[in-house]
Amino acid sequence: MAIPKHANEQVVNYDAGLYNSDLAPVKKEKRNWTWLNFTTVWMGMVHNIVAYESAGSLIGMGMSVWQALLTVIVANIVLIIAMWLNGTAGAKYGTPFPVLIRASFGHKAAHIPVLLRAFVAIFWFAVQAYAGSKAIDAIFGALIPGWNSLSSINILGMGLNSAIAVTLFWLLHAWITSHGMERLKFFELWAGPLVIVLGLCLVVWALFVSHGFGPLFAEHSKLTNAEFWGLFPVSVTGLVGIWATLVLNIPDFTRFARSQKDQSIGQFIGLPGTAILFAIMSIITTSGTIIAFGRPIWDPVELLQQFGNPFILVLGAATLIIVTLSVNIAANVVSPAYDLVNLFPKKLTFTKAGVIAIVLSLFFAPWLWFDNSDTIFSIMGAVGGALGPVAGIMFADFYLVRRQNYDLDSFYLTQGQYTYKDGWNLNALYAMAIGTVISLIGLFVPALSSLYAYSWFLGVISGFIVYTLLMKNTMSSSVEINEERQSVSE
Repeated sequence: MAIPKHANEQVVNYDAGLYNSDLAPVKKEKRNWTWLNFTTVWMGMVHNIVAYESAGSLIGMGMSVWQALLTVIVANIVLIIAMWLNGTAGAKYGTPFPVLIRASFGHKAAHIPVLLRAFVAIFWFAVQAYAGSKAIDAIFGALIPGWNSLSSINILGMGLNSAIAVTLFWLLHAWITSHGMERLKFFELWAGPLVIVLGLCLVVWALFVSHGFGPLFAEHSKLTNAEFWGLFPVSVTGLVGIWATLVLNIPDFTRFARSQKDQSIGQFIGLPGTAILFAIMSIITTSGTIIAFGRPIWDPVELLQQFGNPFILVLGAATLIIVTLSVNIAANVVSPAYDLVNLFPKKLTFTKAGVIAIVLSLFFAPWLWFDNSDTIFSIMGAVGGALGPVAGIMFADFYLVRRQNYDLDSFYLTQGQYTYKDGWNLNALYAMAIGTVISLIGLFVPALSSLYAYSWFLGVISGFIVYTLLMKNTMSSSVEINEERQSVSE
């Protein structure tokens, strides 16, 4: 495929199997996402049912408000550092994750981490979508007489009422996705801030029932110091693990950044800023439920139903629906959509691939195991842990091996700087395999079970170190070739 880079430059023959309009670098004039867009996108992603329940559940595990806040803050500091590290290349070159990963793995081997990430993202889409569909079910139950009686009619393992809610929610996702990234940008612009309003309302309620902040923050921890510090790394790793796929595919968003400054500021405000604020709301509200109901309630749908007011239930559940749409599309549709386009660039566009990912998620059938998901989440936690080494490899490749300089043309050439051995960089595969074993060894070796609490961190660090050592002999020659090609193009 012949592609002219600029009006006065020679035509570059890109391989049609590696290039199409969705995988191509975003043109400068179309890189129009400002810091506000990144802030609202992150607001939409972090303000969701799973994030709310995760923060609130820290109280349920016995932590005090201060201990829960410390856990959330540390997790978000780790996340923003990882997002910045991996988002820089996307903003610099305007390319998505499935393209950037070719530099370290080779254009053929790259399909392995790309497919792994797509699998995890589609799974999480199914989880979030089913959680959101329960809000639709709750609204219909409050407004339509006899709605809940439909549960006696079984459809594919769920009641007819749930089946209708699931169908409607999946169709809503497909409708928004069918309008591409631009529709997503404007959807997030108002969907993200909306949940702040709901969160503030719940905080006001919590303050009302507890007569101020004092009783909420005065609740003592139910854990000893030893128990808390034993639980702390597990909790931090769990909170980071929720966003393991986003650490990889953040270039899918930063490629649209107007500047590095826009994506840096926008992500800083949107991720640790609003995520910590949202966590504070969740923690305060959950603490309020202990005072109001005698037990911690961190499921927002259940909490809304506790009020016994149809208006509050409908309004709150509608907000949760919008919030879930927001996070699910941004976090769990964008990534597999680009992954599928990368696999079939001649046949798929971003929109088509996004709809396919939504359809594929149905095969996870979350309604069959959602309420008994301990085993499933353990398995998916292990699969998600395998993403840590991939992140470490990407960090090492961009900052050490390539010294923050990629050859843009080689991303789209079968015979280029990133060809390696017929499209396979065995060094990256070895580093990924070794990193995965190290990150998950605590899951399979009882004597090392304590290490599993640090699985994602172990994966990142080991992937980074092993890849750097294996690529040490080729680092100098790779950089010299890259710099020579860039000087010629300039």
